[in-house]
Amino acid sequence: MRGLLWLIAAFAAAVALAVYGRARDAVVVLVLPPWRVEASLALVALALVCAFALFYAAVRLVRHMLALPVEVRAWRERRRKERAQQALAAALQAYFEGRYARAEREAAAAWDAGVAPGVAALVAARAAHELRDRARREAWLARAAGAGQTLATATLLSRAEFALDERDFAAARDALKSLTGAGPRSIAAARMLLRAERGLQNWEEVLRLAALLGKRAAIAPAIAEEHRVQAHIALLERAGGDRAALAARWKRIPSEERVHPRLAAALARLATAAGDAALAREAIEASLAADWSEALLEQYAELPAATREELEREARLRIERAERWLAARPREPKLLLALGRLCQQAGLWGKARDYLEASLAFESSRAAHLALARLADREGRTEEAERHHRLGAELP
Repeated sequence: MRGLLWLIAAFAAAVALAVYGRARDAVVVLVLPPWRVEASLALVALALVCAFALFYAAVRLVRHMLALPVEVRAWRERRRKERAQQALAAALQAYFEGRYARAEREAAAAWDAGVAPGVAALVAARAAHELRDRARREAWLARAAGAGQTLATATLLSRAEFALDERDFAAARDALKSLTGAGPRSIAAARMLLRAERGLQNWEEVLRLAALLGKRAAIAPAIAEEHRVQAHIALLERAGGDRAALAARWKRIPSEERVHPRLAAALARLATAAGDAALAREAIEASLAADWSEALLEQYAELPAATREELEREARLRIERAERWLAARPREPKLLLALGRLCQQAGLWGKARDYLEASLAFESSRAAHLALARLADREGRTEEAERHHRLGAELP
């Protein structure tokens, strides 16, 4: 388009030069009785051009003079907005730097200037919260809430976060539940709701939210697993006094999670307290088959029973399973120690001595020396018992 205009201008100049060449001897006569003025056509044309230029410049000058107040007001408004935006940026920078007093002061300046007032109010509220000034925080939150519906979600999430920091889990949950569009679809809201439900010990919700956030990769797998384990243990403890309820609760846990060592240990403790030694044994055996744990093995060797007959029967069943493990782990001192203790419970004194001495051959332990000292006391070998007591006491 610009090239076309230059082409037209070139043609117009050529035409003007051609006309001027043919009419350079022409004159213009201006008669105003009693005067008569003659001038060349070129001079008249130049005078007209100069007059037009002067008239155009005068019109432009008058127009600028008339528009000057409006331009000054617009310039001042731009300057005010620029300063407000700079104040908001400074407030955000100060907040992230941990200078909360300055952050609140700069956010207040941005609020007064009227640029993004809702965002400025939220920044000021967060700064006041960090300064532990609850009154100012609530005042800024009220201003943010009055800034419009576009900041309703951000305001509610801020309220929930403040409540969580103050361990007011019920208020945090109420704020999060009131969100209309940010419920489960918002990762931030789901994370905070998980903290709130955990604080309120709503373990079923903790399980649901931990699974949801784990699937979205919103929290680390180890953290999601920790939340699930804690929730399962708490729910098992609620059903711990009732043998049937405990077994039903255990079956509701996914099989891949039941083998977790802490879950198996908690179930074994609760099951033995409820009189279900078989359930305790089966839980620990499944866990040890999936993930070897010396602490769980020690608990396995010390599982109590309601009666002496039941204790011996359970001990023999555990001995049978432990000896299969020993075939795969023949040089495991903790496993040999556990077998020695199990043989003591079952009344197999000779095998108990053999396993305990084999355990000491691989690793000296206070538990093995004390178990051998008890065996020696039972059989009346006082000197041997004293020797094992002394050796056990010398170990750290």
